[in-house]
Order: sequence, then C-alpha cells, then structure tokens
Amino acid sequence: MQQIFEFIMMLCFGVSWPLSVYKSYKARTATGKSFMFLVAIEIGYISGIMGKFVTGNVNYVLIMYLINFVMVTADIALYFRNRRLDKLTAKN
Repeated sequence: MQQIFEFIMMLCFGVSWPLSVYKSYKARTATGKSFMFLVAIEIGYISGIMGKFVTGNVNYVLIMYLINFVMVTADIALYFRNRRLDKLTAKN
C-alpha cells in the first residue's frame, strides 16, 4: 500500500514538470526561474532513487523518480539556454 501512495505522490509531482519544461522552452528567458530550486529538486529525486536501492525496495515507483529526474534535468538545461539567450538580448 505504501508504494501506491508513493507512486501517487510522484505522479502528482511529475505532472508539473512537463508543463514547466514546455514553458521554459517557449519563454526563451530565464527570468522567474530559480536555478537553486531546480538543483534542490534534483537532489531530492537523486536521494529518492538512492533510497530505493539502499533499502532494496526497487519497484515500479523508481520509474516515476527517473522520469521526474529527467524532466528536471531538461528544465535545468533550458535554464542555461535561456540565460544565454537573455545575455544575447541584453547585448543588443
């Protein structure tokens, strides 16, 4: 039962990341994004993944951790792209 609730939690968190990635891609600016927030979330997902392996409780919920981790990584990559675009815009 615990895995079902953990899966639901990860699913709820995970719904927001594709939207955030899409908004970052379309916005083409890093304004309003917090790099430290994204890093903190990424560390949380890494800790969750490591926790699965340390406890030997590797199950289907791990897939949600991995998907969310990839989504946050994409958002971080877009943050750096958008920051570069912001600098180019500021030069003009």
